[in-house]
Amino acid sequence: MSRPLNFVMISPHFPTNFETFAVRLRENGFNTLGIADAPYESLSEGLRNALTEYYRVDNMEDYDQVYRAVGYFAHKYGRIDRIESHNEYWLELDAKLRTDFNVFGYKNEDMHAIKTKSQMKEIFRAAGLKVAQGRVFHSDEEARQLAQELNFPVIIKPDSGVGASDTYKIKSAQELEAFFGYRHPEVQYIMEEFIDGDIVTFDGLADINGNIVFYSSLEYSEAVLDTVAKDGDMFYYVPREISPKLVELGKQCVEAFKVRERFFHFEFFRVKQTNELMPLEINCRPPGGLTIDMWNYANDFDVFNEYAHIVKENKFYSHITHPWNVVYISRKANKNYVNSIQAICERFTDRIISVQTVPGIFAKIMGEEGILARTETIEQMREIIQFAHAKQ
Repeated sequence: MSRPLNFVMISPHFPTNFETFAVRLRENGFNTLGIADAPYESLSEGLRNALTEYYRVDNMEDYDQVYRAVGYFAHKYGRIDRIESHNEYWLELDAKLRTDFNVFGYKNEDMHAIKTKSQMKEIFRAAGLKVAQGRVFHSDEEARQLAQELNFPVIIKPDSGVGASDTYKIKSAQELEAFFGYRHPEVQYIMEEFIDGDIVTFDGLADINGNIVFYSSLEYSEAVLDTVAKDGDMFYYVPREISPKLVELGKQCVEAFKVRERFFHFEFFRVKQTNELMPLEINCRPPGGLTIDMWNYANDFDVFNEYAHIVKENKFYSHITHPWNVVYISRKANKNYVNSIQAICERFTDRIISVQTVPGIFAKIMGEEGILARTETIEQMREIIQFAHAKQ
């Protein structure tokens, strides 16, 4: 009789909707071994019931503590089979632990390629894909010269960073000089030409051989930077129809970055003038927010369960037909909307999935409340968005 697979879950309680990974892994016979700095009593009852054992450390940033926790699990349960957080913040911690305990998955030497935007560019180029021009700069003078080469406006962001934080659209030499005054001195930045286009993503799950077993996409009402700058309404959605060109490019990227038995989230520019797709960056984890739940609603399946199947037996059972568009519609507390949440739910009762409350750290982008809805057509979706965002 084969032993249960030992799956170490780093920070299994965050974000809350990722707790289901522990539930489904446990249901599929895994030893689910959680490590985090949260008190055990603070974990939800569902998560506590889904964990085989939980090891609390005082500080997740102290590698020795986390290393000792994994060592304890290895001593008690035997060889560790997987270590995963599904979280951008812990990518390097996951890789370091996998390296030290010789566990399948990305190791230390893989991190440069999937964490730094400059190295991502090199891999995209090597795969024959066109990327935005730009590079890392190491001094103010080098930045001035690079801005002259690229022409304003330019985008400046950390070479290794998450999301849109610490990202700037610089429109003039004066704004560049101002940036030098408030940038973080210890952060290495990259400067890129400004691409006038929308962001579209190619997301999904690959099996242990790098075959894509599930794919999806995200479309956004506008860039996150613009939403934050004007404190505006936003929406984003999982579309039913995904362009064959995006799928083709996405497959090239999955192969180029050797994505194996894990989720991926590739961002592309869709250039406004030409409609061509240009790779922007890779994230080797599921998309954030409620996206992973939106996949389930869009496809009437359980991606958490399918992930457990992939890790356990490298099989994906669901038949994906993309029957629904699923949209997240933000609602800001400081806006004077015509229609209440109740009115929206009553009018579109057969299409509303749920109303979500958003934690404060995300509310600037996602709104204090969010409406999840699904529709068969884009026209139906736009009708709900317009009704929800109508102002007095």
